[in-house]
Amino acid sequence: MSPKIPQNIEKYNSHYSERGLWSKIKSVAKKAGSKTIYMVLLLHYVLKSPDVSIKEKAKIYGALGYFILPIDLIPDAIPFVGYSDDITALASILHSVWKNVTPEIKQQAQQKLKDWFDNKEP
Repeated sequence: MSPKIPQNIEKYNSHYSERGLWSKIKSVAKKAGSKTIYMVLLLHYVLKSPDVSIKEKAKIYGALGYFILPIDLIPDAIPFVGYSDDITALASILHSVWKNVTPEIKQQAQQKLKDWFDNKEP
């Protein structure tokens, strides 16, 4: 069974906060893995860009809010599959806003990732 993206991902934007995001990353970084955290960081830095539309920001807020939310379609505590719904949502939204991912954003995300994952690339 493949994970599904929650319908109307934007409804999860009320669960987003920058403080909540950093707290979630800190608590799950090793468990979720560097590729998942890299997607989160890319979306976070795209969100800060003034060139991103309100509609795209709503999608990003929703995906990051869904990631932060402790209860979702597939509980994160389930080994091997717990983050599959989060990854699906993050990857889908990242794909839809990819045109906003600049080399500078990639560099920021990679640098932060190196800080957390002992200089490993995604």
